[in-house]
Amino acid sequence: MSSHTVRRYYSRDRDELLALAAYAADGSPTESLWGDPVSEAAVYLMPYLDQEPESTFVAELDGALVGYIVGSLGRGAVGQGAVASEDDRLIRAITEHRVYLRPRALPFFARSARDGLVTALRREPRAGEIDDARWPAHLHINVAAPARGTGLADGLMAAFQTHVRDAGVAGAYLQTLVENERAVRFFGRMGFRAYGETPRVPGLRYRGARVRQQTMVWSARE
Repeated sequence: MSSHTVRRYYSRDRDELLALAAYAADGSPTESLWGDPVSEAAVYLMPYLDQEPESTFVAELDGALVGYIVGSLGRGAVGQGAVASEDDRLIRAITEHRVYLRPRALPFFARSARDGLVTALRREPRAGEIDDARWPAHLHINVAAPARGTGLADGLMAAFQTHVRDAGVAGAYLQTLVENERAVRFFGRMGFRAYGETPRVPGLRYRGARVRQQTMVWSARE
C-alpha cells in the first residue's frame, strides 16, 4: 500500500523540488510558458524558496516529492513581504537567464508583445496580480500526474490555509485560467471563489487559442 504525506519544506528538498517543477504541471494549460523550466522556476518557485520558505509545503508519495505549494503571506504580514511582484520577478528572470536569446522562447515573447499591444489599443483589462488588503496572501500549487486524485492537493491547500490563519492574515488569492476547468473546480471546493474580470493572458495559448486569467479569492475569516 502506498504512503503519502504533506509536510513543510526543508532546504534539503530544494534540488528535488526544482526537478519536480519541470514536469509537475504536465497536461495542464499552463504546463510551460516559454519552454525553459529553469527560468520559469526563477519566477514561480525559487523566489519563494529563497525569501519565504516557511510558506512552502510539499507532498510526498512513497518517499518521493510529487507536489508542492509555494506562496507569500503578503506585504501586510509582520516580517513578510520579501517576495517581489510577478512583473519584477519576470524581468529579473528574463534578464539573468537571457531568455530572449533562446529560439524556443522567442515565439512566446513575440506573441506577448503583440497581445500586449492589442490589449492596450482596445483598452482591455490587463492580466496581473491583485493588491487588496482583504486577500494579501497568494499561492502557486502544482501536483504531478501520479498524485492527482490521492487527496494530496487537498492536503497542500489545507496546510497553506492553516498557515495563513495562524499568521493572522485576512485571506489569500490565486490565479489560474478559465480554461483550466479542473483547477477551477478544485479551488472552488477548497473555498475559493471567482473574483473580478477575466483578462486575456499575453503570449499564452492552449490548443491554439488565447486563454483568460481567472482570479479566485478566499477569506480566512469565513
